[in-house]
Amino acid sequence: MSFAMPQFARVKLTSTNLEGLEQVCKEIKDITEKTGVKIKGPQPLPTKRLQVTTRKAPSGEGTHTFDRWEMRIHRRLIDLDADDRTMRQLMRLRVPEDVFIEVNLSTK
Repeated sequence: MSFAMPQFARVKLTSTNLEGLEQVCKEIKDITEKTGVKIKGPQPLPTKRLQVTTRKAPSGEGTHTFDRWEMRIHRRLIDLDADDRTMRQLMRLRVPEDVFIEVNLSTK
């Protein structure tokens, strides 16, 4: 007699596009509600801000004016119980190309 250890999945979502990221989180939440699986999240993780400051004048002459560029990387964390049906639907999820998903399966 073999007992299956309960598994859970940790889904990490990363994107520079906040609207796309929130849409994917909502779709994952809808899947878990349909299948009746427990879910924790989406929990927002700290946003990384990458900043670059450049001189406007290419020659270095003239007034000292600068351009400031910033890219924000938004992250979300979702924990859910992993059963076959839910994971199959999760793998078939349509994801925008600027949203990156990492799924880790582990036992409790």
